[in-house]
Amino acid sequence: MALLTQRKNRIDDLADSSAGAGPATSAWRRLRRSPMFFTGATIIGVFVLVAALSPLLAPHDPALHLLEDQVSRAQNKIPPPQEGFPLGGDQYGRDLLSRLLLGSQQTLLVALLATVIGLGGGMVLGTLAGAFGGWVDAVVMRIVDVMLSIPSLLLAVSIGVLFATQTQFSVILAVALVQVPVFARLLRGTMLAQRTSDHVLAARALGVRESAIVFRHMLPNALGPVIVQATLVLAVAIIDAAALSFLGLGAADDSVPEWGQMLGGAQNIIDSHPHLAFWPAGCIIVVALGFTLVGESLRDALDPKRRR
Repeated sequence: MALLTQRKNRIDDLADSSAGAGPATSAWRRLRRSPMFFTGATIIGVFVLVAALSPLLAPHDPALHLLEDQVSRAQNKIPPPQEGFPLGGDQYGRDLLSRLLLGSQQTLLVALLATVIGLGGGMVLGTLAGAFGGWVDAVVMRIVDVMLSIPSLLLAVSIGVLFATQTQFSVILAVALVQVPVFARLLRGTMLAQRTSDHVLAARALGVRESAIVFRHMLPNALGPVIVQATLVLAVAIIDAAALSFLGLGAADDSVPEWGQMLGGAQNIIDSHPHLAFWPAGCIIVVALGFTLVGESLRDALDPKRRR
């Protein structure tokens, strides 16, 4: 059965090529046959929908200690699931379900902003290195090499502790700076390949200005792999942001919940109440998996060398 499916996919790919289908059309036809893509897209769609509607879906205010009378630290007692509180409460008597729902919004916000900032910084460095080459390329890539030589989480922690006050912005900036060299190196490589392409050489022979060649011919054709990488980086950003919050480098105010923050708050009672860590950790894993599946599917669909 698997062999027949592979043969059918090859026949369809050949049909696309013979019919003159564009790269985007051919990529979409391959994505339509990918269960991995639809699984990841479904996870991302549900996550974004829940994050957008979380203020309406949350049954209670996540900052209110509604079940505080059921908390007993002396007896290590946590509010269990009950009517109106399907998942029970946390160690402070706050509704766990409401905090999970509102935490999805904060997690999406941190990951999205960190990826956008990292993508913007990486595009600036990658464009400079790939377009000009020479000493500009050498200087930029040495900076990138130094940043890549440090493990990403260690670099994010090092950046996070530089802030006098830990806020959500410090987490976003720390995660974003870690992603800059990844985008810079990828964009630089694709732009160097574009410099020797036929259409760029033809534009130079016609006397087109260098700035126009870079921004009209080289950069647009080099963005495909970068966009795919951004999808994969979203998964990494979610995990890195959760790790920083878990280590205490996130926002100090826990009235605004975030999954990594919730996971860190449950570490002292995880042996007696593991569900307080299970729910936020499970959400982080599932959402990161969704972005990873979509990113891998896009990379397979857009890269002819990786087609099955």
